[in-house]
Amino acid sequence: MRKVLVAERGLIAVRIIGACAELDLGSVAVHAADDADALHVGSADEAWALPSSGEVDAYLDMGALLDIARRSGADAVHPGCGPLSENAEFARRVVAAGLTWIGPTPESMETLGDKIATRALADSVGAALVVGTAGPIERASDAVVFAQRHGMPIALKAAHGGGGVGLRVARRLDEVADFLDSAVREAAAVFGRGECFVEQYLDRPRHVEAQVLGDGRGGVVVVDVRDCSVQRRHQKLVAESPAPFLTDEQRDEVVATARSLAVAVAYRGAGTVEFLVSQAGAVSFLEFGTALAVEHAATEQSTGVDLVRQQLLVADGRPLEVDDLPEAISHALTFRVIAEDPGRGFLPTPTAVTALSLPGGPGVRIDPGVGVEGTAPIGRDPLLLTLTVSGRDRDEALRRARRALSALTVEGPATTAPFHRLLIDEPAFTADGGRFAVHTRWVETELDGLEALAVSTPGPGRSADLLRTWIEVDGERLEVTLAAALSATDVVAAVVAAADTAAATTAPVDHSARP
Repeated sequence: MRKVLVAERGLIAVRIIGACAELDLGSVAVHAADDADALHVGSADEAWALPSSGEVDAYLDMGALLDIARRSGADAVHPGCGPLSENAEFARRVVAAGLTWIGPTPESMETLGDKIATRALADSVGAALVVGTAGPIERASDAVVFAQRHGMPIALKAAHGGGGVGLRVARRLDEVADFLDSAVREAAAVFGRGECFVEQYLDRPRHVEAQVLGDGRGGVVVVDVRDCSVQRRHQKLVAESPAPFLTDEQRDEVVATARSLAVAVAYRGAGTVEFLVSQAGAVSFLEFGTALAVEHAATEQSTGVDLVRQQLLVADGRPLEVDDLPEAISHALTFRVIAEDPGRGFLPTPTAVTALSLPGGPGVRIDPGVGVEGTAPIGRDPLLLTLTVSGRDRDEALRRARRALSALTVEGPATTAPFHRLLIDEPAFTADGGRFAVHTRWVETELDGLEALAVSTPGPGRSADLLRTWIEVDGERLEVTLAAALSATDVVAAVVAAADTAAATTAPVDHSARP
């Protein structure tokens, strides 16, 4: 591999671009029109504009991405952690174009992306499973019959995809028909397929997951088991590694099941095998995610393993640098700082960041997704940054988290930072009462004090002194900064002159000059 096209945006794209630089790989960023000033765009060696057809999200336009890979000279594609990272069709098209796919094989993605097929595979390796239908259901009455037989609540789940998309939980029989219709529509819109199946829904479970790496030839290592129980609307807010308060038997079951599943499909690259732990302590397999998890930073800090580096090495045909079950070197927590108002039901706040002050010191890691004047455009993932703290044990990690969160300032949008400050003093999370009482719906059903966090946010603002715009030369994005006081005619003339100059001087990036 020489040059990697990163088919992703935001924080994850920035993370991948940095890993490419460390391995002396060139990087190509892509951006939609509403993301032209995004942090990942300026982080890469090259930036290319995606066409806006209006029919499909620019970041999901497979044809456009492959065209940019060809025109930019990229010989590999990293799909990040969005929908394309779990899309077997995109993986096949990348491989068919003669490019290196940085991810699992299309065949294993197809198997693991089908939750019904994955349930059958998990059953074949002896994994514990909650009761569910053997295949997709055709009508709401099938789900009603299942609920009458096995009890409420039930989960109506998209057979393809993940991340809580296409998932509805029905707690009454009269909700089933509407919830199934909603799940089918959402799954079809996001994943292109609307098939859904039914599972018995575990109430108040913990969510734990095993991080695996595979070499694609049957060699698999389990790197870590982390906890991601702090969620809202099935989206993870906090990751913790190693997962606390598991028995040896529970941890062993998670590790053994994850390893068996990964070996069964000769898994290649990084993957996440997810489980639920019931209130009674029973472990149940949930799903196998083929993407680089957003929560990977907690595992990296607790184990010292660079997961993105391992992805790149394996894709390039090189061996893994990791032993099975490496000993934890610290306890780590990752907090997702999102442009959402936790006091108003976590509503997105797509407002420009006007000031940003980041914490530092021992055991503190920041993974940025935006800078000052950056924003998460409406409809895009509003993740601004992740803050990861680590310590010698959980108590030290929590103390450092309090210090780091108190020093974090994000002005402009409302964010989840106040929620995190509230969380790390909650006895249910800190286990001060002797019991870790957090579960996947704890934030929505039991946490008090969220309403007091509501804030009013100003509209987006820009500097009055400078005007920034962009030009495209053969599809590649180039930034032009001008004095805002210029007249409209002067601006047009300056942009035209810049385009002419860029067209005459554009040359391949000299990667040997990278510091």
